[in-house]
Amino acid sequence: MQVSKKSQYGLRAMTYLAKVFQEKEKKVYPLREISKAEGIPFDFLEKIISELEKADLVKAKRGSQGGYFLNKKPKEITVGKIVRVLEKTTEPVKCFGCARARGCMAKNAWQEVGQSLDSTLDSITLADLIKK
Repeated sequence: MQVSKKSQYGLRAMTYLAKVFQEKEKKVYPLREISKAEGIPFDFLEKIISELEKADLVKAKRGSQGGYFLNKKPKEITVGKIVRVLEKTTEPVKCFGCARARGCMAKNAWQEVGQSLDSTLDSITLADLIKK
């Protein structure tokens, strides 16, 4: 699996919010501030944050003093959840649409790789990332 810029940027934005969550619980941070601090293109960050908000990982406060904050504690949000929201899947190989999937001898290997990847991503929380 190759991780897209979307997931890389999404994880950076979430890590930023996790770090500031630790300092000031539920303080609101404008997207422009996150974009600038993390070097993420603003327009792209808007789309990413929208998906994370739909998944209930972040909340928005509207208005002139608006912005975003984590909807859960950093220890409750895994890297796996973020990546699955943004990528829709973590499968290393798309076997199920393949005409040969039924008789493919390598399919089991790819499924094991996928399960291992999921397990690893789900074992890392935002709290773990901001400790390092």
